[in-house]
Amino acid sequence: MEPAFLSEAMRPGHPKWEQAITRFEPLYARQGDLRSDFARDYNRILHSTAFRRLKHKTQVFYATQNDHVCTRIEHVNHVTAVARTIAETLGLNAELTSAIAIGHDLGHAPFGHAGERHISRIAETELGSRFRHERNSLHFMDRIETLEAPGGVHYNLNLTYAVRDGVVSPCGQIGNTPVRPRDTAGSLEQFSGNTTAEPFTWEGAVVKISDRIASLGRDIEDAIRLKILTKDELKHLRSLAQRFGESTFRHINNSLLMQVFINDLCRSSSLEGGLRLSNANVELMAELTEFNYRHIHFHERLAYFVEYAELIVNTIFKRLKATYQPDKSLSNVNQLREACPALAGTFYDWLIKYGYPSLRRTISLKYMADRLYNPDDEADYTRAILDYISGMTDSFAIKAFEEIVSF
Repeated sequence: MEPAFLSEAMRPGHPKWEQAITRFEPLYARQGDLRSDFARDYNRILHSTAFRRLKHKTQVFYATQNDHVCTRIEHVNHVTAVARTIAETLGLNAELTSAIAIGHDLGHAPFGHAGERHISRIAETELGSRFRHERNSLHFMDRIETLEAPGGVHYNLNLTYAVRDGVVSPCGQIGNTPVRPRDTAGSLEQFSGNTTAEPFTWEGAVVKISDRIASLGRDIEDAIRLKILTKDELKHLRSLAQRFGESTFRHINNSLLMQVFINDLCRSSSLEGGLRLSNANVELMAELTEFNYRHIHFHERLAYFVEYAELIVNTIFKRLKATYQPDKSLSNVNQLREACPALAGTFYDWLIKYGYPSLRRTISLKYMADRLYNPDDEADYTRAILDYISGMTDSFAIKAFEEIVSF
């Protein structure tokens, strides 16, 4: 039996194909390269420094010292596994799906959604704009991240439209409204941060749903491991276990939840009806999501760290913003190296790499990345600081904070 979505897979001959594989510039090709456009995108994201830093960024539990608690990079791999399974079952392009999934959190802030909120407050106050991790992921993909090309020069990632579109389409609560792709392409900036926007491809729609499926069970597993759930809360989870025909909670783990929702999604979805869960599993997912937010995400132990994370982000921003001075900002940052070598040293290099061409230093000559900031312009300088902070890991942000407050 032919998979239900095979005719809509993003492959040559699809009406959206040429738009889907469009890049800003033609991408060089190595002789004998066997990879497709989307496979190349997957590898380009995998080799980026922003992807590497996800291993030290928060998923739910901040700056965890427990090696078995989920971090952002593990979440991304879970999403990729879920999305690829769904795509292969439905007959969609698994390479495109995987590329979107592995890059979907590339621009996530340190300290998870709390860090995102803290940066957004600063951005609204200083620049009159909000910070959203989906928009920032696109920003990092398009303008921040670079890879070394033949000849030793570094260029931006230059990914395909379909991958960039899937990344900027935000995850949303899976309700009774099916998810399906939009018909037109358009500028991705107009969709960035719009929670009702749908992706351009069915593959992007799969990732949008997979993001939710991949996190529910793992949040619960980690909460159990860290012993933050009460007996009554565990009793409530055991009652939910009956939905699966399971008698004990220990049988409800991430792999079981993923299997239940993946199987249900593949059975319930169709080209005519869109990607959807059955009504029973929509209700179950809503209950699990509500449980996770009430008893895990907003647990008082996490609330303490939210305040700590806010202090860290605000302190780093204020310390770096204090170095702004037309014609003297770079020298001020350089002087800060004595007290804050890690913070000031890396921020100095950031300004050189992404600053205007007039800032000719050895580090800038090998990078063909966009020139984003004029250090003499206060708004540009503020954007540079916020971009720089958003790329930090939890551990580096804490280290930078300790440099600032230590004597």
